[in-house]
Amino acid sequence: MSSVLDFGGDIIEPGAPEYESAGRSLLAAGSPAYVLRPKSVADVQAGVRFAAAEGLTLSVRGGGHSFAGFGTNDDGVVIDLGMLANVEIIDPVRHLVRIGGGATWGQAAAALAPHHLAISSGDTKSVGVGGLTLTGGIGWKVRKYGLALDNLVAAELVTAGGEIVRASERENPELFWALRGGGGNFGIVTAFEFRAHRTTEVFFGAITFPAAQTAAVLQGWADHVRDAPEELTSLVSFANPGAGGHEAPVEIAVAFDGDDPDLAAAAIDPIRRLGTVIGDTVALMPYADVLVDGGSPPPGIQLVTRGAFVEKESVPAALRILAEVGTSPGSPLIVVRGVGGAVARVADDATAYAHRRAELMVVTLTGGPKPVLEAGRPAWDAIWERLAPHVSGAYANFLSSATEEDVAAIYPKETYERLAAVKREHDPGNLFAGNHNVRP
Repeated sequence: MSSVLDFGGDIIEPGAPEYESAGRSLLAAGSPAYVLRPKSVADVQAGVRFAAAEGLTLSVRGGGHSFAGFGTNDDGVVIDLGMLANVEIIDPVRHLVRIGGGATWGQAAAALAPHHLAISSGDTKSVGVGGLTLTGGIGWKVRKYGLALDNLVAAELVTAGGEIVRASERENPELFWALRGGGGNFGIVTAFEFRAHRTTEVFFGAITFPAAQTAAVLQGWADHVRDAPEELTSLVSFANPGAGGHEAPVEIAVAFDGDDPDLAAAAIDPIRRLGTVIGDTVALMPYADVLVDGGSPPPGIQLVTRGAFVEKESVPAALRILAEVGTSPGSPLIVVRGVGGAVARVADDATAYAHRRAELMVVTLTGGPKPVLEAGRPAWDAIWERLAPHVSGAYANFLSSATEEDVAAIYPKETYERLAAVKREHDPGNLFAGNHNVRP
């Protein structure tokens, strides 16, 4: 590795004691030739230049949660950013926060909590700040504060040429547009600067109903969240195979961004009235405690996710199909997230995230050994064929595949063409191809 003699971080190669764990990401196995763990931005530059010079496949790992397995590869280079995880308040008046490209959302939330600050993020502690932000960021404050990428004010990245570039509304604005939704196509972001917000404790928990009431609860929930206060963000999950499959209770998770019990009750109580409540865990807690620990499936078990967006006029039809599917044997886990609110107040072309008009996001998730998944695929494909007239687009963070069809669903034609122009400028050789790839 003469090309990276100036690399000051850890270099892990096959045969090293930690290689097996270092080579895999949380959701995918891999056998890279090198796992590089930079301790500085200069190390990142050295790693990028080495991969480019040697013509090796390059994967970038933040949290390692990519369902599509982007955080590892076979016979290439993995740059694991885990040691670049500092969280720093750089402007306490404007609540500007600088976060290293290898930080997780759990680290960020914990660091900001003593300052009564938060950033709208995902819902899992171990998810990387980078992967989530670059493609969206739908979490428990999304309706009030928008996507994680909507709160980004600047980013510093290492390009395919090993150069450091800063992007913001004033510096490289077209690159900044592309980073907010375009994924890891343009370089390795080593630092993010976010505008955080003041936060209190939040009301958070789950309200559950019998499976027999799925259809009524789903539609009533969607009608309520459409006009509910934007402090309320919510999702519904049902057909959970770990809780009874098609007979599992319907679980509505709620997060009310505020500590006023009367305002919280006014927002949440209409959900309690949707059916027969058989469980209610809603309680006041610190925002950082809302984020859950992320797990890794046992060896040999793969996860298959698929998702799409639903706009207002299609909500009733989509929910009817989902309720029917979810209460039938063999259903995958179904999750329906409410979006709208602050997300929809951003212009469609303001960022490369292109699904601003959606009211809901639907995700299905299945898991098992590869033969089981292959046997079940026709039935799951049939579900999405039924949904097709009523859904559109795709959310990159919940896709376990990266086909051309997936990329076309994530990026409408005009968005893709604009992203490709940015790609040609900053990565003409497509070194950063380990993503939902935009070709230069």
